[in-house]
Amino acid sequence: MREIQLSAKTEEKAIEEAINKLNVRTAEELDIEILEKASKGFLGFGSKDAVIKATVKFNPEKAAKEFLREMFVAMGIIVNIDTNLKDKHLFINLSGDDMGVLIGKRGQTLDSIQYLVNLVVNKGNAPYISIMLDTENYRQRRKETLESLAYNLAKKAKITGKKVVLEPMNPYERRIIHSSLQNNRYVTTYSEGEEPYRNVVIAPK
Repeated sequence: MREIQLSAKTEEKAIEEAINKLNVRTAEELDIEILEKASKGFLGFGSKDAVIKATVKFNPEKAAKEFLREMFVAMGIIVNIDTNLKDKHLFINLSGDDMGVLIGKRGQTLDSIQYLVNLVVNKGNAPYISIMLDTENYRQRRKETLESLAYNLAKKAKITGKKVVLEPMNPYERRIIHSSLQNNRYVTTYSEGEEPYRNVVIAPK
């Protein structure tokens, strides 16, 4: 957190100085606290400068971009980073050449990067901001694959009368399976095991 305490002849001048010293563009990017108001005194005697404390507001999009840029520079790859913050949900899309290296096996690398960004953005920040990191529309493609898998395995459970245990998945992917089959008349789903090896079980009703 960057903050500064300074004084000037007026509150306005003090705020202008804070904007310059903290390297922000507008006062809207700062939390301003007036510690002492300026006073002209009487006939030039007893005048007082204004004293303020200015703190740079936390910007989740900026924090996420700076972290990712530094990480990709260290990895030696060029990645375009687009962010969109809506109602405490930060959506980040990555684009560039060979994005497969950022996806990894079953999206594990992408999930790991998303986890790190989540730590950076929510470090000492309130309220909580959820992070969704994606590239090449992987999340939607993975969602469709999991939904198809859920329907096929539900049919298998119904026909055989035996439960089907899926491979370990992260919480997001497990929710997709549960949601896909929550209204199914023939099977029920539940999770078992401990993270990171927790998996979904599809069982006949």
